[in-house]
Amino acid sequence: MSSKRSSERFVPHIISWNMTFRCNLRCAHCYIDAAQSTHESKVAPAVGRELSTEEGINLVDQIADVSLPILVLSGGEPLLREDVYHIASYAHEKGLTVVMGTNGTLITDEVARNLRECGVKRVAISIDSVEAAKHDAFRGVKGAWKSAVSGIDACIRKDVEVQINTTVTQQNYDEIERILDFAVERGACAFHLFFLVPTGRGKSVEDITAEMYEQMLNDVLEWSRSSPIEFRPICAPQFMRIAAQKGIRNEKWKKGCIAGITYCRIYPSGEVTPCPYLPIDVGNIREKHFRDIWFQSDVLNALRNPDNLKGKCGVCEYRRICGGCRARAYGITSFVDFCGGLQAPSSLSGDFLAEEPWCPYQPIADQPAHGAHGKDR
Repeated sequence: MSSKRSSERFVPHIISWNMTFRCNLRCAHCYIDAAQSTHESKVAPAVGRELSTEEGINLVDQIADVSLPILVLSGGEPLLREDVYHIASYAHEKGLTVVMGTNGTLITDEVARNLRECGVKRVAISIDSVEAAKHDAFRGVKGAWKSAVSGIDACIRKDVEVQINTTVTQQNYDEIERILDFAVERGACAFHLFFLVPTGRGKSVEDITAEMYEQMLNDVLEWSRSSPIEFRPICAPQFMRIAAQKGIRNEKWKKGCIAGITYCRIYPSGEVTPCPYLPIDVGNIREKHFRDIWFQSDVLNALRNPDNLKGKCGVCEYRRICGGCRARAYGITSFVDFCGGLQAPSSLSGDFLAEEPWCPYQPIADQPAHGAHGKDR
């Protein structure tokens, strides 16, 4: 099979678009170093202006020419863009499934109604503790928790699906089950548990240990057996290996790390990267059509072949359903503090194909990689 035909086996199912560098919060782990204004950002002045409304519409057209994925409107804080409803409505009309990732603090009943009317199917709001003070400390603004919860309630009142996102840290490790219960009680339809990746400001946040990571994945997969709402670990591809070991199956769980395989990120200034946490610029949609970037990028095509993985990931019998976190592998092997910026493939300082540094599992090196664990998707 030619490389071109091989690459076109893969189409994006999810695309996250960081619409802006601007944000009204100052989150400790922000991967693009968002700030109150583009002038305050360490990154924005260097990379150029954000995509305009016209360029955003063109981006939607380019994406729709390849597939009709879930389009995540994110940031910074996407609700700071005045054209967000117009772009969301256009993407919805083109057949994309439009969702939004937001800190929730700007959502009123009117905003929630506007989101529903322009076709936003789901809003993901971050809650990092059931204790307001702890959440506010992590998000960098006093009152953030109260405003986020108000935003959740407004969405529920206006019939907009709510997903609660939580990032696991040393500070909230012992209350994750309480946050899950909070999500259920508040009326959320889903709970996504994010695991920290060392990129942007996240490089300065103290992560949980590899042992805590493994234990948390075991715990959350047990909770998923009885959870009344959709539940998924994010940036923790080892959950697929642990689920297989436990005999837990979920038809929505196809592969652990999907970076560059069925997922990518659009940077505010138009660059495409394999995921929000893997800051490798594989092409800009202002200069090259998204179709060409998606199918022709050497970096993206390298990520699509699990036989390219190195270290123990390269011989692991679960590599086709897990793959290890490529962003964490890159972040740990990189000696450059990107502060949320991007790096060209020609000057990489880290190895995105290196073994997953936070996985304690020792693979059975002589066991076939195919077998009962499935094939690439």
